Amino acid sequence: MPAESVTPARNAPAERSRTRDEKDVQAPARPKRTFKDWLADNGALVGLVLVCVVMFIATPAFLTVPNLLNVGVQAAVVAILAFGMTFVIITGGIDLSVGSVAALSSIAAGWLVASAGLPGPVALLAAPLVGLLTGLVSGAAIAYGKLPAFIATLAMLSIARGLALVISGGRPIDMPDAVSALGGDLGPVPVPILVLLVAWAVTAFVLNRTVFGRSLYAIGGNEEAARLAGLPVKRSLAAVYALSGLFAGIAGMVLAGRLASAQPQAASGYELDAIAAVVIGGASLAGGSGKATGTLIGALVLAVIRNGLNLLNVTAFWQQVVIGLVIAAAVGIDVLRSRR
Repeated sequence: MPAESVTPARNAPAERSRTRDEKDVQAPARPKRTFKDWLADNGALVGLVLVCVVMFIATPAFLTVPNLLNVGVQAAVVAILAFGMTFVIITGGIDLSVGSVAALSSIAAGWLVASAGLPGPVALLAAPLVGLLTGLVSGAAIAYGKLPAFIATLAMLSIARGLALVISGGRPIDMPDAVSALGGDLGPVPVPILVLLVAWAVTAFVLNRTVFGRSLYAIGGNEEAARLAGLPVKRSLAAVYALSGLFAGIAGMVLAGRLASAQPQAASGYELDAIAAVVIGGASLAGGSGKATGTLIGALVLAVIRNGLNLLNVTAFWQQVVIGLVIAAAVGIDVLRSRR
């Protein structure tokens, strides 16, 4: 009996040593992050700071409070469109219809007030609903009809713009005060900036804090693997295009509020700016990556460049050239990042 009681005590240090060794093997030291890693994660923010510094050097009027608020207002519509586009691009898709859907949503809301006699606040709900339904049609065609996203949304681009022209007769529709208020101020802050911040918060919450949002990254990374893992891939794909349409409807109302009218040709070409904002913000067109904050920074980069060029009296034609170069550079960086 005494020998048996002594033996475990003699072996205990060796057992504890083996336990420590096993823990050391199971928990290797985490590699240190390099400056290159940090720059890859925060490249959009660095780019925004550099652009702001350059614009301030070129024209000191840039860093004034009124002008910075103006930049926020200019970025609002594109950023809201881009938040919806972020969901789509994370899944590896594309939505070319958001500009036309924004115009159709505002025109439909204006028509309900001007011709159907509905109260003004109804327009605030009607436009996002029209956008959501339009996006759901595109999403259903892509997810269940197996149409390529490029073709389905390109068709919706034409359909939505055509319906906006048909409903309005090609003429602007005056918006009620409830909508025009979206183009005003709430205290010292313009309302479009407040809508922008709410849209950013909702997008960030959905992507980071919900099962649906996290599943989008899995679908964009490998759709077949996500399906085998039991994720509802088709429903999720239909939902992201519906969300894109919903954000487009909200953006259409913000734009109509700024113009005090719904324009059938409004937001023409905005889909390219929305895609550019998402890519500049660090998302990959191949899918599987993207962040709400990155998209916001990307939209601000575009707005800062346009605002600075306006302050420098650069013509609109050259502004298009500069924006095109920025988009090309962003896509090139995305390609290099993907290869690495």
